[in-house]
Amino acid sequence: MTVDFPKEIFVTGTDTGVGKTVVSAMLCAGLDASYWKPIQAGRDPLTDTEQIRHWSGLPEERFFPERYNLERPMSPHAAAEAEDIEILLDDFRLPESASPHLVVEGAGGLLVPINRRETILELIRRLELPVLLVARSGLGTINHTLMSIQMLESSGITLWGVVLNGEKHPSNEDAIRHFGNPPRLFSSAPMDQLTPESFKTAFLRTFDSQGS
Repeated sequence: MTVDFPKEIFVTGTDTGVGKTVVSAMLCAGLDASYWKPIQAGRDPLTDTEQIRHWSGLPEERFFPERYNLERPMSPHAAAEAEDIEILLDDFRLPESASPHLVVEGAGGLLVPINRRETILELIRRLELPVLLVARSGLGTINHTLMSIQMLESSGITLWGVVLNGEKHPSNEDAIRHFGNPPRLFSSAPMDQLTPESFKTAFLRTFDSQGS
C-alpha cells in the first residue's frame, strides 16, 4: 500500500543529475498523473517531457507545454540569456489538470538561478506546492540533503518527503533521518527495464507505507 500523495507536488533535487526525471516518471506512471516542466534547458536528445512520455506510456494530453523551452543544457538563467530571453517569475501559473495528480519538475537544485534575481526556490514559493526532494543515496548526499531540507524549512516551503535515489546506503539514510527529520524518507527501487510497467512497479516498491 502506497502513501497518500498531495494532488499537486513539486519534484526538486539536491543537484542536477540526481534522478528527478526518473522519480517524476515513477510518480506519473504510479499515480496516473499529469506532468509539467516549467523550465526546460536542453533538448538533446529528448526534453524531460518527451522522456517521461516515453517512460510512463501516458497519453499526450497528460503533458503540459513548458513555459520556457531553452536549447542549451545550462543553468536556466544562462540558457535564457544565450537566447536573449529573460525568465519572469510572473509568467508561471499552474496548468489546470483533470488528472488525479499533477507532477511539476524543477531544474537542478533549489538555488539554481532562473534569472539575475530569483532561483528555483522562488518558483516553488510562487506555485505554492509541497516538495518531494530527490537526492543521491551515496557519498556526499548527507551534506547536500540536509542543506536542502534546511533551505526549504527556512523559506517556509512544505517538504512532503525525500527520496534517496540509487544503491541503498543505510548509514546515509539513518543520518538524514536523524539530523534532517524529514516527514517521509524513501529509497528508490531499482528497475531492470525502462518500461511503463517497470516504472509502475518501482513506484509501488518505492513509495510504500513504510516511507516514514
